[in-house]
Amino acid sequence: MIEGLLGRKVGMIQVFDDDGRVHSATVIEAGPCVVSQIKSEETDGYTAVQLAYGTKKRPNKPMKGHFRKLGDFRHLREFKVDDPTQHKVGERVGVEIFHPGDKVDVTGTSKGRGFAGGVRRYNFRGGPKTHGQSDRHRAPGSIGSGTTPGRVFKGLRMAGHMGARQVTVRNLEVLQSNPARGILIVAGAVPGARNGLVRIRYSSQTLPKVKDRKPLDVEPEEAPAPEAAEEAAPEAAEEAEQPEAAAEEPQPEATEAEGEAPADEEPEAEASEETTEEEEQS
Repeated sequence: MIEGLLGRKVGMIQVFDDDGRVHSATVIEAGPCVVSQIKSEETDGYTAVQLAYGTKKRPNKPMKGHFRKLGDFRHLREFKVDDPTQHKVGERVGVEIFHPGDKVDVTGTSKGRGFAGGVRRYNFRGGPKTHGQSDRHRAPGSIGSGTTPGRVFKGLRMAGHMGARQVTVRNLEVLQSNPARGILIVAGAVPGARNGLVRIRYSSQTLPKVKDRKPLDVEPEEAPAPEAAEEAAPEAAEEAEQPEAAAEEPQPEATEAEGEAPADEEPEAEASEETTEEEEQS
């Protein structure tokens, strides 16, 4: 079993649990990774699996020969495995190896902050604000004594380049794992900027529990069944025919009006006959 994956940090969101409480979470696009090389005791002295992730536009010839038509990948990292014979070159590994509730360690490169002073870099307090201290507000202060030892000890905290270093956050809980979309949602913050490379591994607490566990099933997005589509087609056709049948049926009001028209004509005929008789008598 491979102990981790490579992925890309997408961003942060808010997730509500079953009790209605909101949690800050990070969305990671984990995998799919391809096994590009297998390390064994006989050839390399240790057991591991090399995973390839991402795409590169113009890889050089040594990398093309290493991948052996597997693809043009950008990142390569090794992960420990117990039995390398269970894996083979070209195998695809995705986010299905992580289950909700697992604890993971996420490693990334922190955001670069450039050259920073001691106050920002190490939270120094700074100098006094009064008693004539006009330019000592953010100064580091003394960095050592005099003749003894007569030098500055290595590792002394001073101003310098801040950020852009490898940082690992441990024991983050997996909130959601979506193998169909390759999305992993973990609780809390993950080091690095958006679209930065991250390395997700099982924590020391979770790793012993998942060695014999099966990965999640990849469920594709649901599509309408063909039987349901066939049943819905006649119903739609019937609904389309109903307006046409209603238009063809004669309206009852018009028929009644047509039936009453001859009855109205009879009195007019009788009135015309009476007038002719009166004229003859006269």
